[in-house]
Amino acid sequence: MKVSKKVVGVEYAIRDIVLAARKVEQSGMKVDYLNIGDPVQFGFQPPDNVKQALINSIIKGENYYSSSEGLLELRQEIAKKENAKGLSITADDVLITNGVSEGLDMVISSIVEEGDEVLLPGPYYPPYASYVRLHGGVPVEFSVDLNSSTPNFDDIKSKITSKTVAICLISPNNPTGVVFNEKALKEFVNIANEHNLYIICDEIYDQIVFDHKFVGIGKVAGDSPVIILNGFSKVHLMSGWRIGYIAFNKSPQLEALREHLPKLARVRIATSLPVQHAALESLRGSQNYINDFVVEIKKHRDFVVKRLNEMPGLSCSNPQGAFYAFPKIENNRFSSDKEFVTKLLESKGVLTVHGSGFGEQYGSGHFRLVYLANMEILDSAMNKIEEFVS
Repeated sequence: MKVSKKVVGVEYAIRDIVLAARKVEQSGMKVDYLNIGDPVQFGFQPPDNVKQALINSIIKGENYYSSSEGLLELRQEIAKKENAKGLSITADDVLITNGVSEGLDMVISSIVEEGDEVLLPGPYYPPYASYVRLHGGVPVEFSVDLNSSTPNFDDIKSKITSKTVAICLISPNNPTGVVFNEKALKEFVNIANEHNLYIICDEIYDQIVFDHKFVGIGKVAGDSPVIILNGFSKVHLMSGWRIGYIAFNKSPQLEALREHLPKLARVRIATSLPVQHAALESLRGSQNYINDFVVEIKKHRDFVVKRLNEMPGLSCSNPQGAFYAFPKIENNRFSSDKEFVTKLLESKGVLTVHGSGFGEQYGSGHFRLVYLANMEILDSAMNKIEEFVS
């Protein structure tokens, strides 16, 4: 039977690698899973008031379809959040989605046709390339200096063609922890305006930053065609509840998209209503737990990056946000970064993700690990990695 050629290009290295880990576990070896950026799996739970809001919604009988655009009160709170970061929008500019992934799929399917090109920061989060390919487009990576968190704008300009339709940004970045500063964001906006391109900016880690204050693209967006993707999985510790949103900047260039993209929301019916009530409470309730989470994760970052840089044959830039380290394999005795990761798993039971899974051009020769685990597990994993590279 036929399989669409579009789906063949879909990859998700972060979860694909788990198949290898299961085989290792079947042999009797314990595996340290440092591959998935899910805070909840590592013991960071949403606060009790947020859990209770979900339960209360169910008990009150709010188990029906919500409006396709999402709960009005939630969209109003999201608009307030995004306006505090620099935008000037209303609830009508917000669309609730089943996680950022669905929002990304909706946006890409609405703007990409066969042969269109989309610029992605190298390395990038894998679904960006997968959705572009799925909808007939071509992902094009641009260079970013991981040590200075600085994009190479000459490289970006050289890769813009008549087929380019959008620039995607992920800040803070997965897998590198790069955070773009205000000057860089402004330059992105200028380039997009000059070439009539959409800017799709993923800010799901916006409050998980360590050394500098986060600047959202809303601060420099003006009336440019900026589309923000965000959600509640990371900062608000609600990963398994699958809720995100699209926020459209007030831009004349987005009018057609704002008219047609919501049709996709209506086709997929709605996002879970009880979860939307929980998300609403997570915005209205105390935010103290977020700071506690970030303070703890910064300790993990400092420990892991120091240990990695002390190991022979590895070097690691200092991630400014999110919860990933992306070390470079300086002296790889294996044929590829994927083989390095596989051998590390098979010999030491530490599961990471090969860097080429985040883009061949700039991800190759690296691997990504998640530093959400407790310090005892991280210390043990670092010892195993050090033994392996030594």
